[in-house]
Amino acid sequence: MGPDTELLVFANWSTLLVCMVLKFPQIVSIMGSRSTEGLSLASVLLEVTGFLVFLRYQIYYDYPMETYLEYPILIAQDVILLLFIFYYTGSMRNALIYSSIFFALWNILVLQKWIIDLALNLCTVISASSKFLQLQHLWRTKDSGQASALTWAMATYTSAILLRFIVLLILNLWVTLVIVKYRKKEDKKDAKKRD
Repeated sequence: MGPDTELLVFANWSTLLVCMVLKFPQIVSIMGSRSTEGLSLASVLLEVTGFLVFLRYQIYYDYPMETYLEYPILIAQDVILLLFIFYYTGSMRNALIYSSIFFALWNILVLQKWIIDLALNLCTVISASSKFLQLQHLWRTKDSGQASALTWAMATYTSAILLRFIVLLILNLWVTLVIVKYRKKEDKKDAKKRD
């Protein structure tokens, strides 16, 4: 096993381990304070939605379980967060409503292949929107309340693994654009030679 492979194995396992306890600091903070101030309900709902879509996609296309093992764990932790939010805001009846919506989503996603494919393509937007809603909530209230910096720092770690792919995506796109740009110049030169 080469150094690149060892690094990838470490990144995969460490990410899985972090995901297994990702929301624990947040849950402990809520339990200690008996408050969910600082947390955005909409943010957590969108996060669960993104996780459910990704998990459903992986199962639908029969991916190996190790490629999505952290998602059921993350969903369970977010469900606990949602239950705390509903409980401490006095809206436990909403838990049943949102459970029904998520159950329907789980089943609608696989009615047609194009639905699950489109939903997966929207996952990045859903996840990003979740983060923006949490930021908006914090900016609006100017109070972090019980939001756990440790939970968000661990989430940052799990996302940092993907930074390499983002950099490569940008560089590949840049090379593609430069190729297209210079190809157009070559096409113009060829057209002038023919004239």
